[in-house]
Amino acid sequence: IIRVQSPEGVKRITATKRETVGTFLKKVAKEFGFRNNGFSVYTNRNRTGEITAAQNKSLNLLKIKHGDMLFLYPSSPAGSSSSETMDTSVSQNSRPGGAPQVVEDEIDQYLIKQDGKIYRNRDQQLCRHGPLGKCVHCVPLEPFDEDYLNHLEPPVKHMSFHAYIRKLTGGADKGKFVALENISCKIKSGCEGHPPWPEGICTKCQPSAITLNRQKYRHVDNIMFENHTIADRFLDFWRKTGNQHLGYLYGRYTEHKDIPLGIRAEVAAIYEPPQIGTQNSLEILEDPKAEVVDEIAAKLGLRKVGWIFTDLVSEDTRKGTVRYSRNKDTYFLSAEECITAGNFQNQQPNICRLSPDGHFGSKFVTVVATGGPDNQVHFEGYQVSNQCMALVRDECLLPCRDAPELGYAKESSSEQYVPDVFYKDIDKFGNEITQLARPLPVEYLIIDITTTFPKDPVYTFSISQNPFPIENRDVLGETQDFHSLATYLSQNTSSIFLDIISDFHLLLFLVTNEVMPLRDSISLLLEAVRTKNEELAQTWKKSEQWATIEQLCSTVGVPLPGLQEYGAMGGSSHAVAAAMWPCQHCTFMNQPGTDHCEMCSLPRS
Repeated sequence: IIRVQSPEGVKRITATKRETVGTFLKKVAKEFGFRNNGFSVYTNRNRTGEITAAQNKSLNLLKIKHGDMLFLYPSSPAGSSSSETMDTSVSQNSRPGGAPQVVEDEIDQYLIKQDGKIYRNRDQQLCRHGPLGKCVHCVPLEPFDEDYLNHLEPPVKHMSFHAYIRKLTGGADKGKFVALENISCKIKSGCEGHPPWPEGICTKCQPSAITLNRQKYRHVDNIMFENHTIADRFLDFWRKTGNQHLGYLYGRYTEHKDIPLGIRAEVAAIYEPPQIGTQNSLEILEDPKAEVVDEIAAKLGLRKVGWIFTDLVSEDTRKGTVRYSRNKDTYFLSAEECITAGNFQNQQPNICRLSPDGHFGSKFVTVVATGGPDNQVHFEGYQVSNQCMALVRDECLLPCRDAPELGYAKESSSEQYVPDVFYKDIDKFGNEITQLARPLPVEYLIIDITTTFPKDPVYTFSISQNPFPIENRDVLGETQDFHSLATYLSQNTSSIFLDIISDFHLLLFLVTNEVMPLRDSISLLLEAVRTKNEELAQTWKKSEQWATIEQLCSTVGVPLPGLQEYGAMGGSSHAVAAAMWPCQHCTFMNQPGTDHCEMCSLPRS
């Protein structure tokens, strides 16, 4: 029996002493599911002493005897069902087993390089050493130290994800064999020893039972809205209609310095997709503009970091109070909301170098605007655990119709095998017992995240007293069209064009409107907004596209201030456009009275 170690694990191959290397390698290929040339076998872990069929020797002549360990390294992705090579060390951008490299998020790449340790000053009472010495009372703590996290104000129940990685990779082996496996609730395919489910199942293909535990880490440690205006404009829909509302959070991930190696989701804008809202329900409709919104956000340096919804019921309209309905006596997230959050998190996976799949968990967050203990609107942040994501992904979790705080693990049927799901509880005698998750308290699936607003507001986009209407609010009579654009431009008296145009909803309208979409010609303006470069914005303002936009605005009968700056013929958009001349070389629209193109400097003729 020869042991062969690979990224898939260790397998035992039965052979004889006189067996040739070629015959032995065919057995190895069959056992691991490789093609004959899709791997290499070595006698040493450091890839020395390769065994090849060309040697045409017996195992006995190669001094391979009973119980020896050989090391298999796949040579191509096509030859392996999982990993490409086995690596004895974990690099910053590669997964265990040397599978194809993945590019992690910028914040992850930054935190990998950080020390992360918690440094403490010398204790005057307990430390008995000199200023250069260290003892147990002042030695730096690891970022995953639970005592330190529990003594913070307020206490931190979940360590950061990167602190959790440091804990896994901090042993003597430095995490050589650490692999973050994604949970699977499905039967493994390819098992040929029995008929397929429901006629047969075995321990090789049967998914393991799941016992729900409180997740010790969280992928995002804080959610911060850049300013109150973002949230207030979102809440205006509920204030005006009384119906619940939903939106997607666009922002960026940054370092959260209050928690060791923490990550913060900063929200810069809220996009409101097509939806149907009532006083107690929400239905998300298909959004044909979703791809374009993500594309524009990416060019602005933003990404979709979460979703937000309201659960508000007015209590006293004179005092402006709302009902406090979500608490420890009811629920914080309903089962249906947990399933929706799990679905969103599965759509936005977290790229991870330590996972054989290339992804593990998600940084996508959930924010609920609901009543707090003081009967004012509070914003509460959550994520669902990786276990919940797996149950949702494999369609094993259902909500309860009459109890929103309870979920229900599906039972196996002829169409689907569902593994048993358990959770631990305390009975009336104080004993810990294991319960079948039918039903299931959803508190086992929830991770809470603090949601904050900064003392000093930050503005990625400019704020106006008369802002441009938000998309998909036709029910309020607020529409995005050229009349609303002309009204917005006429009411905005700022002399800085970048301040006028730096509105997330306005930029989306310019790209997605059906009359003159600017998807292919707005990159320069988006770069100006991203870098806050007024010169770039002014350059784009002189383009033919903006002149056409002003022409369309002028047709609605709203006078636009500032057109005179184009020249003496600035009385109307038509006159301005007529006075401006296009360059024959680069098609740039130049101001009247100029003889050379302002873009390429070539003469007008």
